[in-house]
Amino acid sequence: MAKYLVSFPAAAMVVPEGEWDAVVRDSHAVIEEAKAAGVYVFGGGIDAGVAPRLVSGSGAVSEGGYPWAPPLDGGFTVLELPSDDAALDWAARIARACRCDQELRVFGYDPQS
Repeated sequence: MAKYLVSFPAAAMVVPEGEWDAVVRDSHAVIEEAKAAGVYVFGGGIDAGVAPRLVSGSGAVSEGGYPWAPPLDGGFTVLELPSDDAALDWAARIARACRCDQELRVFGYDPQS
């Protein structure tokens, strides 16, 4: 079984007026389905109100992330699934619930993790 990251950037979440409550309900429902199916690992969203900090190996801290990288924001769900087809199915379910396309990535297996 592999772990998959299902995610979207904050800018992709464009919810028509009056639909926000339905999106919240539907997105919570699909996560409950994933939990009931035993495939949910964790999920959440980046707190946009807390700025990133860049921490070096020496322990030095600077405000902001990598200046050359796009910002990391939005919502994330990690699922453990038996196949790529199952991952595509769950990503589609999440996309329907959130009303926006989802990016799907697989985590590389590290036997030490």
